[in-house]
Amino acid sequence: MNRSVLGVFFFLSVILLCGVTWSGKIPEGMVEDEIRDLLYEGQEVLKYEISWSGGIKIGELLIEIKNDSASENTYTIHARVKDSGIFHFFYPVNDTFDTRVTGDKRLPVEYKVEQLEGSGYQAIRHTEYDQQKGIIRYRKNQNAVEEFKVTGEVHNEFSSFLFTRIIQLSKDSPVIIPTFADKKRHEVVVKTSDTIKIENQLLGNVNVLPVSPIMDFKGLYDKAGDTVIYLTDDVCRLPVRINSKILIGSITAELIFYKSSTCLQYSMYAPETPSGQ
Repeated sequence: MNRSVLGVFFFLSVILLCGVTWSGKIPEGMVEDEIRDLLYEGQEVLKYEISWSGGIKIGELLIEIKNDSASENTYTIHARVKDSGIFHFFYPVNDTFDTRVTGDKRLPVEYKVEQLEGSGYQAIRHTEYDQQKGIIRYRKNQNAVEEFKVTGEVHNEFSSFLFTRIIQLSKDSPVIIPTFADKKRHEVVVKTSDTIKIENQLLGNVNVLPVSPIMDFKGLYDKAGDTVIYLTDDVCRLPVRINSKILIGSITAELIFYKSSTCLQYSMYAPETPSGQ
C-alpha cells in the first residue's frame, strides 16, 4: 500500500492541491467577513469517520481550530489522522498536521507534518511561507532546505480547505483558490451547486451546498472522479461530508462529532469526547 494512501489518504490533503487551468477570467475567492469572524473567533472541533466503499471504516480524522494566544489575528489548524478497523493490523497510521494562519485571508505562515506509518516509517516536514516576498521554504527530516518562488499569495492544503468555508459561494460563479503543492502554485477552480438535503448520523437531515474543486491530477492516489465537499447552507458552513472517487471505489469522511464556541446552533452535537485530543 502507498504509505500516504491511508495517512494522507486523509484526502482533505489532496482536495485542493491542483486544479484545471480554465480559459477565461475567473476571480479569486472573496472572504465573507461575517463567516470568517464567526468560524475563526473561538474554538472548533470536528471529528470524522473515514470509510471506503461499502462503509468499511478505515480511519478517523480530527480537526481543531483555535486562536493563537501568542500572536494577534493568528490561528492554529491542528489535524490528526489515525487508522482504525482492519487497517490497524497491517498498516498503522498516526499522522499530525499543524498549520498556523494569519491575516484577513487566513493565509498560512507555517506548516508542520509528522508522519508515523507502517512498520517504522517516520517523516517530519516543515514549511514556511513568506507571503509578502512570495518565498516558500521546505525541509524534510534533516535534508537541506528547499526554496521555491511563487507569484502571489498561496494557501496550503489545510488552509485552502477551510478557506472554502469563508468565501462567497454562488452557483454558476466559480472562484479560484491559489494553493501551493507539488513545488508550485496552482489556481484551483472551485464550483458550487444548488442546495440539497442529505442525512448525517450526527445532524440528521441537513441542507448543504455541494462544493467541488475541479482537479485534473493523480495526487496521492489515482482519482477516478470528482471530489465533493458538503457544507451546511448557513453561516457556519459546517463540512458535514467529503466524498472522493478513487480508482477502486470511493472514500468518504462523515462528520460524527462537532463542538464550537461560536456556532451555537450546532454546539449541542457533542455526544462524546473525541478520541485523539
